[in-house]
Amino acid sequence: MSTHTLSDDTRNKLKKVSTASVATALFKRGLRNQFIQGVTPVSPKDENMVGPAFTLRYIPAREDRNPITVFRNADHPQRVAVETCPEGHVLVMDARKDARAATAGSILVTRLAKRGAAGIVSDGGFRDAHGIGQLAMPAYCAGPSAPTNLTLHEALDINVPIACGDAAVFPGDVLVGDRDGVMVIPAHLADEIAEECTGMETFEDFVLEEVEGGAPIIGLYPCTKDENQEKFETWRKKTGR
Repeated sequence: MSTHTLSDDTRNKLKKVSTASVATALFKRGLRNQFIQGVTPVSPKDENMVGPAFTLRYIPAREDRNPITVFRNADHPQRVAVETCPEGHVLVMDARKDARAATAGSILVTRLAKRGAAGIVSDGGFRDAHGIGQLAMPAYCAGPSAPTNLTLHEALDINVPIACGDAAVFPGDVLVGDRDGVMVIPAHLADEIAEECTGMETFEDFVLEEVEGGAPIIGLYPCTKDENQEKFETWRKKTGR
C-alpha cells in the first residue's frame, strides 16, 4: 500500500494533461497495462478527474448471502465504502467487468460527491446513470444497468488491491480520467509523470499548430530536425510556455 501523498501541485498538473500523454509516459517506463479497459465517462466533464484510489472489491453474488435485507446492515461494505472514502480520493470498484448489474446508483454516488470525493470508477454498471451524469463529480463505468448490485455482485473488501478493467489498482495509486477513459499511475511515479506530461503536452500543442498550418509530420513528431526544435523554442518564448 502506498504512503505517497498526492501534492496539490501534482494534482493540478494532472488535471491539465491527457490520458494519452500519461499512457505514453508510463509506456516509456515499461508499464503497458495501466488503462482501465471498457469504462467511459457517464457524462464528460471539462476538467480531469484526479485522485488517489480508494477501492471496493465485489465477488459474484450467492443468493443465500445477498437478499435485499442486507442493505439494513450498518456494516454493508458498499455503504461503508461510500461513507469512508477520503475527501479528494477516487472510489474504484472491481466488478469483474460485469455490467449486467449495477455497482452503485445516483443516491450513493451523490453522497460520495457531497463528501468531497474526486470521482468514482467501476468496471461494472451504474443505475440511475442520468442522475449520476448530472453531478459535477466525474463518474466512469462500463454502462448503465438497472438491476441492483445484489443480483450479481457481493461487496466484500474495502481498500485492498483490486483489478478494474484488467488494470491492477492498489490503494493510493493515482487515477487520471478524461473523456477517453481512466489511467492508473503507480503512486511513487505520480510527480514525475505529471511533470513529464506537462512538457509533452506543451510540445504537442506546438506540433498541432504546425500541422494545422500545413507542416509535414516527418521530422516534426517526433522532433528529429534541428529546424523544428528551433521553431519550438521560438514558439515557447512567444507563448510563454
